Amino acid sequence: MNELKKHIHDNANGLDYTLVNDHYLPNLTVAAPAEHPTGRWGRLHKKYLKEQHPIRYNQLLLSGELGGYLAKLDKQAEEQLALTVQQMQESEGVTEALKAANQLEWVRRMNSIRNRAEEIIKTELIFV
Repeated sequence: MNELKKHIHDNANGLDYTLVNDHYLPNLTVAAPAEHPTGRWGRLHKKYLKEQHPIRYNQLLLSGELGGYLAKLDKQAEEQLALTVQQMQESEGVTEALKAANQLEWVRRMNSIRNRAEEIIKTELIFV
């Protein structure tokens, strides 16, 4: 009886095959995903996508675009948060002079500004 080779190469398509039981299966590998650091906003949006938009989440995941998409959104959210906080500080008169004169009042007002700015980011970028 003719013995089958354990490994073969098909020049027509350039793939290598391995004998498994009575069938040749292609040796397929998945490219390593690119590293995209995802921060707080990216993780929040990922959870939102999984729960509220599973089809969109799976499309991004299966196409390999999820990491880059979340990293970009995270960066955009951080920049928007910093800008919003700065604009709110200016419009409400929360300055370094206030910080020097009354630290507790400055902290209270800054916490209020930061909380409101984060809610704006969540509403406009994360939960959409």
